Amino acid sequence: MHDFTSLLIEVGALLFLLGLLGRLGRRVGLSPIPLYLLAGLAFGHGGVLELSASEEFFAIGAEIGVILLLVMLGLEYSADELVGNLRSAAPAGLIDAVLNALPGAAFALLLGWGWVAAVVLGGITWISSSGVIAKILADLGRLGNRETPVILSVLVVEDLAMAFYLPLATALLAGVGLVKGGVALGIAVLTVVTVLVVALRYGNLISKAMSADNAEALLLGVLGLTLLVAGVAAQLQVSAAVGAFLVGIALSGPVAHHATELLSPLRDLFAAVFFVFFGLATDPRHIPPVLLPALLLAVVTMGTKTLTGYLAARRAGIAEPGRWRTGLALVPRGEFSIVIAGLAVSAGSVEPKLAALAATYVLITVVTGPMLARLPDFAWFKRWLRARAALQRARTAASTADRA
Repeated sequence: MHDFTSLLIEVGALLFLLGLLGRLGRRVGLSPIPLYLLAGLAFGHGGVLELSASEEFFAIGAEIGVILLLVMLGLEYSADELVGNLRSAAPAGLIDAVLNALPGAAFALLLGWGWVAAVVLGGITWISSSGVIAKILADLGRLGNRETPVILSVLVVEDLAMAFYLPLATALLAGVGLVKGGVALGIAVLTVVTVLVVALRYGNLISKAMSADNAEALLLGVLGLTLLVAGVAAQLQVSAAVGAFLVGIALSGPVAHHATELLSPLRDLFAAVFFVFFGLATDPRHIPPVLLPALLLAVVTMGTKTLTGYLAARRAGIAEPGRWRTGLALVPRGEFSIVIAGLAVSAGSVEPKLAALAATYVLITVVTGPMLARLPDFAWFKRWLRARAALQRARTAASTADRA
């Protein structure tokens, strides 16, 4: 009974604090995500006041938060849009992997951590955080923007790539043979293809099985199906986020519309829990020794990720402001990066400092990412874009005159 009472007090106090921080952030024009993270740091391991009774609650809530963020993203788009975006995003996905995985891998090799650590750190710097970015897009009111499908297509390609990367990385860290690693990878591929086919071909039947007339039944049905598919996907070594996203894609029509309205408050609650838990799980005392290398790595890969988004949006015919919004929105790394680092730590076969470096690196990108995403909305940034466009037009006119 005492533990339950402590749980209620800690959860209640922290959620109340998050409500105040969220209001403060919106009043000053700042995304609440960095404030939620700092609150987690203050009350986690090594923080000002350590909250222990509520740790398990926030751990489970964080997993649910990522799942809800992704299913809500999926509800915004149809299966046909997903296929079209994936086809168009394949070249951008390849550029994304090269530009963002190589710096992490090279960094690990320069530190003398070995090639296995290089594979791990490459994955950490490669994958953007779908959960954080979904929250940023919702906070900034950009879900309906023309560049948002480009952002989502890059994220989906990354998440699908994780379905193949995670089993491979697990096999490398465990030191298993080629046959076992190939079996794990084959299961992952088969699962992704199966879930995708079901979402594309039988999504209308899934929607018909749920009634949009009864809010209670619809909420329970959509939430239950999402958690079920996400859990099965995770059990088969595939991203739970991918499973949740595909459930959202499979639902359509009035069911998708009403489900979005019903799930929005739950998404906001558990998304906040996700960001707080990330802070709770990070010991601030481990940050100072790795702060400088993490900051250097973050600066490099924030630049390469911005370039990735810019190029992907340009290829899709998005105008200059939308290209910058795309690139800057992709900056945050998050849940997958921490999962990858956790696998490495559990295996015990790589550099011990990797976990602290990964946590600090992710924290830097998650704190600065929402701030950078707002840059294209500032008047001075718009003036700079107009001046840049005018300069490019002048150069083009001069070049044309020279040819004439």
